[in-house]
Amino acid sequence: MTQRINYVQQSPELFRKFLEFSNQLHESAIEVTIRDLVTLRASQINGCGFCVDMHVKEAHIHGERELRLHHVTIWRESTLFSPRERAALAWTEVLTKLPEHGVSDDIYEQVRTQFSEKELSDLTFQVMAINGWNRASIAFKAVPGSADKAYGLDKAQLA
Repeated sequence: MTQRINYVQQSPELFRKFLEFSNQLHESAIEVTIRDLVTLRASQINGCGFCVDMHVKEAHIHGERELRLHHVTIWRESTLFSPRERAALAWTEVLTKLPEHGVSDDIYEQVRTQFSEKELSDLTFQVMAINGWNRASIAFKAVPGSADKAYGLDKAQLA
C-alpha cells in the first residue's frame, strides 16, 4: 500500500492542533486501559489498519495482556472485561456507528452507571478523536507501522 498524500505535511497547523487536542486526552478522567480499548475498538470498526496497528502496539507498551487485545472484537462474549470496560466499549461502538435515531436512552443509562458525567464527557471526546484520526488515515491510506519510530511504537517490539 502506498500513502496517497502526507496530510501532516500538507496541513501542518491543523495536524498540530488536532494532535494537541488528542494529547490533551491523556490528562482526561479516563484511565489509560480504557483509552487503549476505545481507540483500538473504534479503529477496528472503521477498518483503519494504521490505527489498529498503532493502538495494539500502544496497549502492549502500556502493559495490556495479549489475549485481551485479541478479545476486543468479541468483547460482548468475552469474560475478560470489567463492567466499566464493557460500558466504554458499548459507548465507543454506538458513537462510532451512530444509529439512525441516535443514542438510545438504554445505552446511555447503561454507560452512565459506570461513568461520572465528567468521565462520560471525556470518554466521548476520546471517541471523537479516534474517529477523526481513523478518517484521515483511511482517506490517505496511511501505511501501518510507518510511524512506529516517530511515535516510539518500536518499543513494543511487535514487528
